[in-house]
Amino acid sequence: MTLCYSPDMARTVGDALPRALVERLAQRDVERRLGVALPLVTLDAEGRPHPMLLSYLEVRAYDARTLGLVIGEGSTSARNLAARKAATLLVVEPDVVFYVKARALDGPIPVEDPDAPGLAFFLLEVEQVLEDVAADREAGTGIVSPVRYAPVPALDTRWVQATLAALASPRARA
Repeated sequence: MTLCYSPDMARTVGDALPRALVERLAQRDVERRLGVALPLVTLDAEGRPHPMLLSYLEVRAYDARTLGLVIGEGSTSARNLAARKAATLLVVEPDVVFYVKARALDGPIPVEDPDAPGLAFFLLEVEQVLEDVAADREAGTGIVSPVRYAPVPALDTRWVQATLAALASPRARA
């Protein structure tokens, strides 16, 4: 018996984030979400999944079809995203399980902040959203805790401020 959600039971929601997911990712209550990790999967040069963990500080929904992402400019994930443009963001928490498939429209765009060197901004377009639902055989089971990290950074930390500022509005090169 499977005791966790199954990708086989994911249903397509559409090509846009549901309103509740836009709100969750809009950084309006980012302080409340500190400590929760969000897996992001890119594709490496061999076409294999390459995971990384983000925080709610590093991703922002501008609307139902557009996400901003700030990650390390020299990271493998940044290189993968720049080269292959594909990413899947996982939101796995007790109240929701979503897989957001997205395509990079632009990036990496360096974040110009001397107190937070090495960060890059990516602009992503949502292409498909899947919601994972429990199968009948899984009735009564569910996610009991998100992936968590500690200690949580203070919001007045320079790199946090630089990240939030970089995500304040969507941007792309002309």
